[in-house]
Amino acid sequence: MPISGKHRRTKSSAIARGVAAAGAGGAVIALPLLGATGAHAAPQSAPIAVPQSAAATHAAPAKPVAQKQAATSTYSVVSGDYLSKIATEHKVEGGWQKLYQDNRKVVGEDPGLIFPGMKLTLGGKASGDAASTGAGTGAALPSKAPSVPSSVVEKSAPAKSAPAKVSTVAESKTSAPAGQANSSGYAHPVPGNHTTGYRASGSNWSSGSHTGIDFPVFTGTGVKAITSGTVVTAGWGGAYGNQVVIKHADGRYSQYGHLSSISVSAGQVLSTGQQIGLSGATGNATGPHLHFEVRTGPAYGSDIDPIAYLASHGIYV
Repeated sequence: MPISGKHRRTKSSAIARGVAAAGAGGAVIALPLLGATGAHAAPQSAPIAVPQSAAATHAAPAKPVAQKQAATSTYSVVSGDYLSKIATEHKVEGGWQKLYQDNRKVVGEDPGLIFPGMKLTLGGKASGDAASTGAGTGAALPSKAPSVPSSVVEKSAPAKSAPAKVSTVAESKTSAPAGQANSSGYAHPVPGNHTTGYRASGSNWSSGSHTGIDFPVFTGTGVKAITSGTVVTAGWGGAYGNQVVIKHADGRYSQYGHLSSISVSAGQVLSTGQQIGLSGATGNATGPHLHFEVRTGPAYGSDIDPIAYLASHGIYV
């Protein structure tokens, strides 16, 4: 207010000079002086009033937002996390089982597969909270999401070229290209070699190890049945995204995850090398690849070494 007072004295002084100039016959000078003073005074008063009202209006919604954040506790998974650890650290009633139950739609069918950046709701159901949490946090989450895949893509780019060279060696051993049956009646699921091995340890798997092997292939690569069998599952598999599970004549099951599309259905009988879909990055995947497992049963947790299994049938990956 002292500034406004000083400004008024300055204006009256300017007006007085304008009048004096007008008295001397300088009407042309007086009008600009009065106009500039008036124009200057209006903006001075307007900005002072507008920011105050705008600040009041902006401050009002800030309190409800804070209240909502306090009512809904959301946790962002970091490297090295697993459900039991999160449940213990945050004192979740019911333990990791309750945490998994509340976030089943986010985690998927495998509680051992959670990834850095995944949003979990603590102490409440996440039927729709996971999606709303991502949108409610504004630009922070979207900015993080693209950054992770971009770094992964940069890391996986050189890996894609290396397997291409190894695949030629594998093909020469089996004397049968990917998708084409060898003398044992088996074929490669996709061209190339695997990068992430079976039982590999790392922060990406909360269970502590990898239940299959990963083939770094581009989205849209044809995925083939390793041998003849019957489709038992063809559809969404939670963390595995679009998946296909096939039962074979020897009682083993092969699983193909993260597919961008599926071209078979449950109950369908397949031949060796028949295409079952296209590779992709659906589900909990950091980039396009094929997740491949061999199991003793159709469900998660019955996995065996897929590399040894394929090798026993003349397929080297």
